[in-house]
Amino acid sequence: METTLRGVGVSHGVAIGQVRHMGTAVLEPPAKQIPADDAPREQGRARQAVEAVSADLIARGNLAGGEAQAVLEAQAMMAQDPELMADVERRIAVGSTAERAVYDAFAAYRALLAGAGEYLAGRVADLDDVRNRIVARLLGVPMPGVPDSDEPYVLIARDLAPADTALLDPTLVLGFVTEEGGPTSHSAILARALGVPAVVALPGAGELIEGTVIAVDGSTGEIFVAPNEEKRAELTRAAEERRAALAASSGPGATSDGHKVPLLANVGGPADVPAAVEAGAEGVGLFRTEFLFLDDSTTAPSLEKQTEVYRQVLEAFPEGRVVVRVLDAGADKPLDFLTPADEPNPALGVRGLRTLLDHPDVLRTQLTALATAAEGLPVYLEVMAPMVADRTDARAFADACREAGLQAKFGAMVEIPSAALRARSILQEVEFLSLGTNDLAQYTFAADRQVGAVSRLQDPWQPALLDLVAASAEAAQAEGKSCGVCGEAASDPLLACVLTGLGVTSLSMGAASIPYVRATLAKHTLAQCERAAAAARAADTAEDARRAAQAVLSGE
Repeated sequence: METTLRGVGVSHGVAIGQVRHMGTAVLEPPAKQIPADDAPREQGRARQAVEAVSADLIARGNLAGGEAQAVLEAQAMMAQDPELMADVERRIAVGSTAERAVYDAFAAYRALLAGAGEYLAGRVADLDDVRNRIVARLLGVPMPGVPDSDEPYVLIARDLAPADTALLDPTLVLGFVTEEGGPTSHSAILARALGVPAVVALPGAGELIEGTVIAVDGSTGEIFVAPNEEKRAELTRAAEERRAALAASSGPGATSDGHKVPLLANVGGPADVPAAVEAGAEGVGLFRTEFLFLDDSTTAPSLEKQTEVYRQVLEAFPEGRVVVRVLDAGADKPLDFLTPADEPNPALGVRGLRTLLDHPDVLRTQLTALATAAEGLPVYLEVMAPMVADRTDARAFADACREAGLQAKFGAMVEIPSAALRARSILQEVEFLSLGTNDLAQYTFAADRQVGAVSRLQDPWQPALLDLVAASAEAAQAEGKSCGVCGEAASDPLLACVLTGLGVTSLSMGAASIPYVRATLAKHTLAQCERAAAAARAADTAEDARRAAQAVLSGE
C-alpha cells in the first residue's frame, strides 16, 4: 500500500527507483594495549594513514571541482589538524594502537564541539567520515560507501559525507534521501550542484526496506513508498511538464508582465563558472572566495594568486554583474592564521567581517587583488562584507574599500537580524544589500543551519524570516538602492516569486536552479507575486506560508 513521508526537499526533480542503502560498518577498533617499544611504529602508521586519507580527499576534490572541491579540501584539513594528530600520538604513547588512538581522539573532538554549543554539529558527518576513512585504512578493511549496482537506484543514508556525495554518478544514483542534514548541509548543496533530486531530514529513512520502489520529489520533500501506477504516471507527467517549461524558458529573469528580476549564480571558484554561463546566469550574485584560503590554512594566498583567480571569474561575465564576498572566515570555516582557537561559541564570536577588521592586512590584500583583477574589464564589480551587524561595521568596510582604491560598489550582507532591522542606517554607508538567508534564519531562530533536528526552523518559508526580508527590501527601496538574495532560499522557484513580491531586486542561486526559477517567474505577474508574498507573511507557520503562496499563484 502506498505511504507518503515528508522530509525537507533540497534539490529539484523527481526520482523513481528501488531503494539501496549506503554501506555501513562498525569501525570501532578493539581497545588493547601495546608494548611501549611499539609506540613509534604505531605513530608512524597513524601519520601514514592520515596523509593517505588527506591525499585521497584532495584527489576526489580535484576530480569533482567546484564547490565540492572546497568542501573536500576542508575535510582534508580536518584530517591533518595538528592538535588532533598530537592527541593521537599522545594516546599511542600510553599504550593505544594507532586505530584506537584515532578513534578516541576524534571522539574527544566530537565532545568538544558539543560543549562549544554544537555550532559545528552539521560538520559531524564530515568529521565521522574522516575518522572512518583513517580507521578503515589502519584496519585494512574497505571503507563503507556507495553500494555497487548495475541498475539505477535511490540512495538511502543516515547522512552523506561530502567525499561520497561529490562523486556520485547521476546515471546510477537517481536521487537520495537522508535521515539527517538540513537544507544548507554539504549534502544538500552538492546535490543541487549535481542536479540530483534529494530529500534530507526524513526520520526513519533508514527503515525503508532494500529494494522497495519509492518516488522522491525533491521540490516538495515528499517520499511516496510503493507508489501505484497512477501516482507514478502523475509524477512522471509533472516531471515532463517541468522539463518542457525549462526548455522553453530562456533569456533574462522577469515576471510575465516584464518586471525584471536578474537571475545570478552562486559560485565557489572558476570551476563553477561554465555551469553558470550554460544556465544563462546574468552574472554572479555570490562569489565565495574562501576556497583560495583553504589550500593552506597557515597563511593567506598571495596578491598575485588572488588577482589571477578573480580575473578568471570576472572575464567570464563581460557587461555582467559580479558580486564578490570577501573572506568569510571563522565558525565552520576556521583558518589557523586568522581564527581564534579558544572561542567558547564560534558562531557568536569573531567571524566574517569581524575577523577581517582584526587583520586589516588580509582585507587590504584581497581588496587590492580585486581592484587589480577588474582593471580594463567591462564588468560591473560589486564587493560585499559578510556578517555586518550595524552601521559602524558597514562604515569600516566601505572605508577599507576606498583606501584600497577599489572602483566598485560596496555592499553589506544581511545575515544578522540587527542588520535587517537597521537596514536604512547601514545603507547610509554602502550601496547595496545582499540577504544571506541561511545564516539569517540561523540567527533569527537560534537554530544551527546544519542540524537536521531543528530543520523546521531553518525553513526559509518561516514568516518571521520573510518579515526580515521585507524590512530589508523596503529599506533599500526607500534609499533607492538594491537588495538581492544570495542564500539558498532563492533556489526555490515558488519562494523566488514570493521574494520578488517582497521587493527583492535580484536572486542568486546554484546554477542548476536558474532554469527552474526563470520558468516559474515567467508564469506570474508582479502583482501576483506581491499577493503571494502578503499571503505568506500572514501565515503562522512555514508550511502554511508555502500553501498560502501556492494557492495565490495557482489561482485557487
